[in-house]
Amino acid sequence: MSTSSVPSAALPTAEDVEAFRADGAIVLRGLLTDAEVATLARGVERNLADLSPLGMNATEPGKPGAFYEDFRNWQRIGEYEEIIRGSALGAAAGMLMGSREVRLFHDHLLVKEPGTLDRSPWHQDQPYYCIDGTQTVSFWIPLDPVARPSTLEFVTGTHTGPWFMPRSFVKKTAMVFEEGALEEVPDVEADRDAFPIKGWALQPGDAVAFNMLTLHAAAGSPSRRRAFSVRLTGDDVTWAPRPHRTSPPFDEVELAAGAPLDHPLFPVVWSRAAG
Repeated sequence: MSTSSVPSAALPTAEDVEAFRADGAIVLRGLLTDAEVATLARGVERNLADLSPLGMNATEPGKPGAFYEDFRNWQRIGEYEEIIRGSALGAAAGMLMGSREVRLFHDHLLVKEPGTLDRSPWHQDQPYYCIDGTQTVSFWIPLDPVARPSTLEFVTGTHTGPWFMPRSFVKKTAMVFEEGALEEVPDVEADRDAFPIKGWALQPGDAVAFNMLTLHAAAGSPSRRRAFSVRLTGDDVTWAPRPHRTSPPFDEVELAAGAPLDHPLFPVVWSRAAG
């Protein structure tokens, strides 16, 4: 899909692009249409009814509610592929990243059922992954209204700083890298006023766009909070094997370290040349 085939009202403005590159996170209101939101919702319900081997209830044992996650389902959930390839997401990502091409890295389902108290702790995404590069964008798309206290929050500007140690959310064990290889995530909750935190109340169809190195977290939710996330990459992103299994894993991918993501699992979803 090219930029010319997307309604201009849905695309980031020059101010949006500037804010994304400075802060590492912005909100794009109404990026998806009502029909596209309905399509995603159908896909999410299909996914919840049939989790993949990577899917799980990530809620801590004994805690109320349920937090369902699943990864890499676009090839078996047709609604996901339809939105990833056919909506404004690819063109918006290309504009935000300044990239000639946009590739899918993976899709991610995140559903917090009513009364789920578990927080998603402060973390960066890219240290969990098997990619290097700076041209990255994740879209977090709510399918239900999200109040400000339950939304995704960001520490702006952290996408330009160090990588922090990726740890499992429940056991807090080091993942992907050896202990001591990276800095630890700062204790944002201990002194929130010391950090430039940003977040937004959201409606279905809104999309939060953030760099994969931007530090972020989310609280629990008193109401159902279905969200669909798409992780997209640009021209400078390359394959980067890690010492340990990544989240999500891509064990079947055989690419050389430093190679472009030229693989059927990472299809091009938008190209500037196509316009």
